[in-house]
Amino acid sequence: MQQSHEPAALAEMAAFAAVAEARSFTRAAVRVGRDATILSRRLQSLEERLGVRLLHRTTRNVSLTEAGAEFLPRVRAILASVDEAEAAASAHAAGGPRGLLRLALPGTFGRMWIGPLLPLFLAEFPDVRIEAEFSNRFADLVAENFDAAVRLGSLEDSRLVARKVATRRRLLCAAPSYLARRGRPETPQALLEHSCLGFTGFQTFPAWEMTDREGRRVRVEVSGPLVSDDAEVLVEAAVQGVGVMMSTDWLVGRELADGRLVPILEDWTLADEGAVYVVMPSAKGQAAKTRAFADWIGKRFAPEPPWRR
Repeated sequence: MQQSHEPAALAEMAAFAAVAEARSFTRAAVRVGRDATILSRRLQSLEERLGVRLLHRTTRNVSLTEAGAEFLPRVRAILASVDEAEAAASAHAAGGPRGLLRLALPGTFGRMWIGPLLPLFLAEFPDVRIEAEFSNRFADLVAENFDAAVRLGSLEDSRLVARKVATRRRLLCAAPSYLARRGRPETPQALLEHSCLGFTGFQTFPAWEMTDREGRRVRVEVSGPLVSDDAEVLVEAAVQGVGVMMSTDWLVGRELADGRLVPILEDWTLADEGAVYVVMPSAKGQAAKTRAFADWIGKRFAPEPPWRR
């Protein structure tokens, strides 16, 4: 390990370990390429700082004190950890994706559309390990040391570098069985006569806002037999014919594809279409593993995201 650039504490510990293992200042100096007097000064400084003698010195040899014997394995572990960290950093600088990739992923979306892809990513980049947190909380990437996150909707944190990887849109849908029983609503106002499923996670709950092709905006306060903060519960209820649901296309893409749900009021656009982003703390000094993940997800979601295929 190159000691000329080490902080003082590390340099002192390295000197102690070298002398303790060589049992001689002279042999230690030859081994690490330092003058014996430098090692002696560093060891003396370490002992003064700790307030304890670590080595017994005689004219012929050097031996560990009781405190030194307890201290040595801990010092070895610290120095080994520093060497590993430097090696890992050098590998990242060399451009190869490797190391631990910490991801903050939205709960439902992450489980549906990102989680199944992670084994494929790991197969392509075998030197990368992933630690993924699936949660709907807003993680602070910088403070919590995440490498990247997938986020839905609008972005507000100016510290982050964002890459748009897919669009999303909101829509109204219902099961064919419900529409056969209650009829198909032809206008937003007709929803007042229907059973509607309420998702409390929408900012406008319990109102549904929509705009027609001429730009006219309508706000309808809906009601129905089931309200929940869990969108997947509402999807299942909609499939079973309980009522009309306002959803996002990625959430009901599979149900729309196989006909378990069908869109309604398609001439109307619902507010807050948003998008899907990969966000990263900084573009400067970005690790290869982070760039690889952002590029890889972008390619997987292009030219159309999987929920529209």
